[in-house]
Amino acid sequence: MLLASTEPTGGTPMSINLAKGQRISMTKAGGGTLTQVRMGLGWDAAPRKGFFGGLKSQDIDLDASCMVFSQDRQLLDSVWFRQLQSRDGAIIHTGDNLTGAGDGDDESIIVDLTRLSPAAHTLIFVVNSFTGQNFSQILNAVCRMVDSTNEQEIARYELSGSGTHNAQVMAKVNRDGAGWSMTAIGAVANGRTFQDLLPVVGHYL
Repeated sequence: MLLASTEPTGGTPMSINLAKGQRISMTKAGGGTLTQVRMGLGWDAAPRKGFFGGLKSQDIDLDASCMVFSQDRQLLDSVWFRQLQSRDGAIIHTGDNLTGAGDGDDESIIVDLTRLSPAAHTLIFVVNSFTGQNFSQILNAVCRMVDSTNEQEIARYELSGSGTHNAQVMAKVNRDGAGWSMTAIGAVANGRTFQDLLPVVGHYL
């Protein structure tokens, strides 16, 4: 379930369900256009059964990636664990977490919307299980979009227990007039890297 953070009259934060395909304008709660966003990915590995009935820990490597497309749907750039920065310097991956160890967001991709190349029209965010485990084997997996200038959460997607797939196309962020908007996708897929998901991603450009 994808949740969008909103702020009603009175300034009290709340969350509403955001249906797949629903678009939200990426504006600040107090007005103004978002300038920097961060996709955070956090997870824990579910223990697996050992040979003698006990539980054994396992390492699960989820990867967050961002693809940059032009208005005519051409792939311009990609940011992932093998390329931690876009060519224009506007998108930065904070580093590859191989196990899910640690609290909070285990991987993050930070986007400075003001520095993106004018040719960049659509950003697609995806999550893959590089080690191949599916989401029924992964605990506390959460993907969320936040305003990185103040860490206010914009939207959240709970991944754990969502099925036997090992990848998801999470969301797209695209130019919308003078600003940007985000569309929830939440499409299931299979593949160890973002390249494996290109045929699925093409349906959402």
